[in-house]
Amino acid sequence: MEQIAQVLDRLPGRFATELGIDLKANPEARQKWFLAAILYGARISGKLAARAYQVFVARGVYTPEAIREQGWDNLVALLDAGGYGRYDFKTATKLLQVMASLKEQYQDSLERLHGMAADGPDLELRLINLAPGIGPATANIFLRELRGVWAKATPGLSPLAQLAGEHLGLLPPGLTPGEALAALAAEWQQQPVAPYDFPDLEAALVRLGRDYCRKAPGPPCPLGAFCGRH
Repeated sequence: MEQIAQVLDRLPGRFATELGIDLKANPEARQKWFLAAILYGARISGKLAARAYQVFVARGVYTPEAIREQGWDNLVALLDAGGYGRYDFKTATKLLQVMASLKEQYQDSLERLHGMAADGPDLELRLINLAPGIGPATANIFLRELRGVWAKATPGLSPLAQLAGEHLGLLPPGLTPGEALAALAAEWQQQPVAPYDFPDLEAALVRLGRDYCRKAPGPPCPLGAFCGRH
């Protein structure tokens, strides 16, 4: 569909790629993305989450061990340096809890966590159970960009992507997240857009849903010409 090509022409794809992370490269890259997904998971702007992530990476603080070694006070300082002040205390506590659980249960290895999961739903549940605050939204942020990288990364379509897909006429209303994922994947298979892949489309739709579809009409939508909302 023309809408798919227009979405990818006008909006960035994967958030990980925007941060300079190649998720197919190695486990270290996926660990960096896990940190970023946790930061994106708070009710904070994407720009501030990305800024906080860059502060952590610049200091070499992205592995479970490095995060634990910082301690609570230093993590708060790093979060504040990234503009994450409103959620600094809560997020520092969450990061320490997550990385402690990752060590205790999976020997500091996200790859081990994935390997031990029975299937996609079990993988999501294991991530959520690492610590309070790693809810379905954060798990979805992390796993949706790992489609095609981890075999069991199969979360349902993000609600924001589903909303944007409905507005563009790519999806009918009333589908479950799993049904919406299957329907959007079928549209993609009919007309893929090189050099992108399906997670790029989903991420672009998330951006559209976040910044335009769920808000009252404001700045002109980059896909307004294709949107049934207008």
